[in-house]
Amino acid sequence: MFTLLRPLLFSLDPELSHDLSIAALGCYGRSPGRIRPAQGPGRAGRPIELMGLKFVNRVGLAAGLDKDARALEGLARLGFGFIEVGTVTPRPQPGNPKPRLFRLPAQEAIINRMGFNNDGVAAMARRLADVRHRNRLRGTLVGVNVGKNKDTPLESAADDYTECMRAVYAYADYLTLNLSSPNTPGLRALQSGEELTRLLRAVSACRDRLTSEQQRRVPLLIKVAPDLHSDDVTAVAQAVIAHGIDGVIATNTTISRSGVEASPHAAEAGGLSGAPLHPLARAKVREFRQALGADVPLIGVGGITDVDSGEAMFAAGADLVQIYSGFIYRGPDLIRALISGSHPPGG
Repeated sequence: MFTLLRPLLFSLDPELSHDLSIAALGCYGRSPGRIRPAQGPGRAGRPIELMGLKFVNRVGLAAGLDKDARALEGLARLGFGFIEVGTVTPRPQPGNPKPRLFRLPAQEAIINRMGFNNDGVAAMARRLADVRHRNRLRGTLVGVNVGKNKDTPLESAADDYTECMRAVYAYADYLTLNLSSPNTPGLRALQSGEELTRLLRAVSACRDRLTSEQQRRVPLLIKVAPDLHSDDVTAVAQAVIAHGIDGVIATNTTISRSGVEASPHAAEAGGLSGAPLHPLARAKVREFRQALGADVPLIGVGGITDVDSGEAMFAAGADLVQIYSGFIYRGPDLIRALISGSHPPGG
């Protein structure tokens, strides 16, 4: 079906195509029946337990596709083991001016400068509450990726993250702090130094309070940039361990344009994702695995477009993988291929 629809979707403006796809997946999710993750013989198709959570398979959807949790059940029907919604901020915000999303088909890449456009955390919490009330997900885990509003100063960033945590804590299987989008001015400064220490101290204390109040501990992860230097990787890893953060997602999009220099969109501002990101993301996963040791869960994301790139991410040290741009270009076949461990016909 995706093979037939792709030419039509790719003939449309990228953001319009995205919005129509989310609407269609929302409808797909309303069809009756239980929703279960797929399983298969591939490494990504086998279950694993991490952070006190049981992942039926190891393939997740990265944050950014379903920013407002509008299509959670429809996406879960495609077989993902876990789905990360967001990035969500305390207050609704429109994001950056359009156009802000660009396809680079020759390189199987995407450049975006969306700017955390979302309906706000109260709206997301209502949708997640509805999903939990329907109770149709049988094993698909739900992560919520949280961020700060664009106009919130860095010294108050922790207030935004903790406000989002409190709003969605009851509905999330895990929470991710987005510290690494290149599209919110100054955000990446939260990945280092005193800014990182202050933030992790605040969110850890907030999580402790919520755990006590709700008698349920929700794992807390951070999502990092692929553009970190090696010294920064070491410092982030040390902070993660010191503050009891449960895991790391490596990586977000890159400000590099390596591999897409020939594209007419190469000069567009924003973060680059897709196949050209894979070598950088994989290298960063390897660095984080060395810095974190063997026991801290690590999710690898960036340029996974087939079984080989998925296996390479596991070999670099990832426990789980997430897909985004590869899913845009390859469709649900990519999920099935990763889970089965075999290339699709013609793939």
